[in-house]
Amino acid sequence: MQRLKKSLHCLSVCALTAFAILNLTGCQTSNEQSKTSASTTATPEPAVAPAKPVEPKIVLPTVRINAGAAAAYTDSSGNTWLADQGFVEGDVIERPELVIGNAKDPTIYRTERYSMKSFSHPLPNGKYMVKLHFAETFEGITDKGQRVFNFNVEGQEFKDFDVFVKAGGVQKAYVETVKANITDGKLDITFTHNIENPEINGIEIIPEP
Repeated sequence: MQRLKKSLHCLSVCALTAFAILNLTGCQTSNEQSKTSASTTATPEPAVAPAKPVEPKIVLPTVRINAGAAAAYTDSSGNTWLADQGFVEGDVIERPELVIGNAKDPTIYRTERYSMKSFSHPLPNGKYMVKLHFAETFEGITDKGQRVFNFNVEGQEFKDFDVFVKAGGVQKAYVETVKANITDGKLDITFTHNIENPEINGIEIIPEP
């Protein structure tokens, strides 16, 4: 009888020990799974904002017009000057044999548009330097005050303009430079008669740097 009790006691102890071992193993397995799950969870990458589209830069053109000329002309720097165009009314004349002072390219001043009312040329909006080329080449003008006119470049008024005075005499080149901000897709210049007819020899339209 005592042997039976001892045997039952041993079985009870062994069962309790086995249960404790299984319970401890289960806890360890659960902890390891939690660690494994935590370690394998991917860290979300930060959201990247989409890049803003790059707007293409508008390249402003350079335009040169040889007023009064019947054909295009290439100057000593390799620049092309277009034939006479863009003027409203007026007439043209060429004086190919004239000697012109103060001019790197005198050919520009040997042709002329005179008695015009206006000039216009289409352009992309932007800032430009407008160079107006003048020379008094009419043989009827021999002194100051004999040709006086007004012109307006994009709202900028030039009154009582005397080519003889500005150039310092006849057959001498003079360049008037005007800054213009184009906002309506074209350059506009108007000319107003005062004494004798308005005249011009060339127009350069150059984008500001």
